[in-house]
Amino acid sequence: MATSRVDGTSNGSVKSKDEEGATPSIFEIDDSDLQRLLEKPRQLNTERKRSFDERSFSEMSITMSPRNNFYKTSEHSSRAFDNLDGVYSPGRWTGTPRSAYFEPHPIVGEAWEALRRSLVNFRGQPVGTIAALDNSSEELNYDQVFVRDFVPSALAFLMNGEPEIVKNFLLKTVFLQSREKKVDNFKLGEGVMPASFKVLHNPVRNTETILADYGESAIGRVAPVDSGFWWIILLRAYTKSTGDTSLAERPEMQRGIRLIMTLCLSEGFDTFPTLLCADGCCMIDRRMGVYGYPIEIQALFFMALRCALYLLKRDCEGNDCIDQIVKRLHALSFHMRSYFWLDIKQLNDIYRYKTEEYSHTAVNKFNVIPDSLPEWVFDFMPTRGGYFIGNVSPAKMDFRWFCLGNCVAILSSLATPEQSSAIMDLIESRWQELVGEMPLKICYPAMESHEWRIVTGCDPKNTSWSYHNGGSWPVLLWLLTAACIKAGRPQIAKRATELAESRLLMDGWPEYYDGKSGRFIGKQARKNQTWSIAGYLVAKMMLEDPSHLGMISLEEDKQMKPQMKRSASC
Repeated sequence: MATSRVDGTSNGSVKSKDEEGATPSIFEIDDSDLQRLLEKPRQLNTERKRSFDERSFSEMSITMSPRNNFYKTSEHSSRAFDNLDGVYSPGRWTGTPRSAYFEPHPIVGEAWEALRRSLVNFRGQPVGTIAALDNSSEELNYDQVFVRDFVPSALAFLMNGEPEIVKNFLLKTVFLQSREKKVDNFKLGEGVMPASFKVLHNPVRNTETILADYGESAIGRVAPVDSGFWWIILLRAYTKSTGDTSLAERPEMQRGIRLIMTLCLSEGFDTFPTLLCADGCCMIDRRMGVYGYPIEIQALFFMALRCALYLLKRDCEGNDCIDQIVKRLHALSFHMRSYFWLDIKQLNDIYRYKTEEYSHTAVNKFNVIPDSLPEWVFDFMPTRGGYFIGNVSPAKMDFRWFCLGNCVAILSSLATPEQSSAIMDLIESRWQELVGEMPLKICYPAMESHEWRIVTGCDPKNTSWSYHNGGSWPVLLWLLTAACIKAGRPQIAKRATELAESRLLMDGWPEYYDGKSGRFIGKQARKNQTWSIAGYLVAKMMLEDPSHLGMISLEEDKQMKPQMKRSASC
C-alpha cells in the first residue's frame, strides 16, 4: 500500500476550506454532528485487512455463547472507528477527510525531525524511541526505551502509516517478558513486562544485545505495573490501525497477554476488584503516596482487560482467561463508578458520614473519617463537574486529581457518558489550576511543607509544584485530546494544544514544567524529551482527523449491567 510519509522536512501544499468541500470543522459542529462525522463510512483500500470487530464484553457470556451480529447488522451501530485508512504528513493528508480549519503549524515539521532522531535500532531494525536526547544532562536511564514512554511515539507512527516500528517493538518486548526476572534473590512474576530496555553494541565482536530493566535498577526497585497494560493497549491500537490480526494471533503474543492477565487476576486476600500496588509503580515512579489502589493503575487495568477481550483467541487456553476477565470487568466497573467517583453531591455525603459502622448495611463502607477531608477539595469542586479521585482504601481517600487516570477512564469507557462530561466540566471550571500556562498538571494540588516531608520522604525532585508533585507534563496533551474528542468537547483540547504550541519548541521540548501555573521549565527537566514531542504530534493528528481516536478508544458497552447491587442504604 502506497502511503505518504513524513521525513521532518516536507511541507506539502494545504488545500483551502473551499477545496476541501463542505465538511465542517469539529469546532463548528454540535455533538450529534460530531458523531455523524465520526461514523461517516470511509472507503477502504483493498490491500488492507479489515479491522477487528468491536466486541462487547457483555456478549462474552461465562459459558462462551456464540456472538450475535448486532454490530454488523444494526443501522445505528456506533462503529465509528473501524476503518482508519488515512496517513499523516505535515500540511498534507492522504486518504481521509480532515478538519477544515487545518493549517500546518511551523513546529510540526521540527517535531517529526526530533522524533526520528530519537529512534533506536537493533540489528538494523527500529525497535523504539529513546526517552530523551539531552546532551546537556547526565543520561541516567534517559538513554533507554521505556514501554510507557514509547506509547505516544508508537501512536504517532501508526497515525502516519508507519506500523513496522510498532510491530518490532511489540515483538521485542514480548520476547523480553519471557526472560527470567530477579531482584536480589527474589524471582518476579512470569508476566512482568520490562520498564525499559537498552541496546548495547559490542564494537569488538560487532554484535548487539538488549539489556532490560524490570525494576531491579529503578529508583526504589519497584516493578512497573503499568508496562504490561500499555503493551496490551498498544497491541490493540496496532491491530485496529493496520487491520493486521496475524500479529496478535501469534502464539507468543497470545501467551504474553495471558501471562499479564494471570498475574493480575490471580486470587489472594483482596476484598476489592481493584489492583493493589506499591508506590512508584507507574508514571509516578517515585514515592508520592499513591500506594494502595491508585486511579492510574485501575483505569489502565480496566482498559487492558477490555483490550485483551478483543485480542485473545477463543481456544482452550484463551477461554478460561476470558471468563475471568468478564467477571472482573463487571465487578471493577461497579466498584470504580461507585466508590472512586466524586462530585458535589458525593462530597457532601462524605462530609456527613457517620463512622464505626458495622455490617453489610454500612454507608461509610471504608470507614473514612470526615474530619480527614482536605480543606482545598471544598473550593476545588465546582457545582457542575466531578472526577475519579486518586485512591480509595480502608480509612483512606486520596482526593487529589490525577490527569492520566481520569483521561484513561474516559477512553476506556470506565467513566459513563455522564461522568465523562462531568470531568470535562471540571477541567473547564478549573482551567487555571489544571492547565494554567502549560498543559497539563499530572496531579493537583501539590503537597507542601510537613505533608511533603512525610509522604515523599523529603524527595528533592518532587518539591511542591514540581515533577510528579503538581508539575505540568506536556505528554499528557495527547491523552487530554483523545478524551476531549471522545467526550464531544474537542474545543478544550484545541485550546490546550495552542497553549503548548506557543512554547514547546522554543523551550526545547522539556519533560515537565514547574510552578502553580506551569510557567517555568522544570528544574531537573530533560530537554528534547521524546514523549513530549510525540504527545504533541498525536494530539495534532487526532484534532485534524478525529477518526484516529478509534485505535485508542473503546466505546461504552451499554448492554453491560452490573451483576450486583449497591446496598439499599446507600
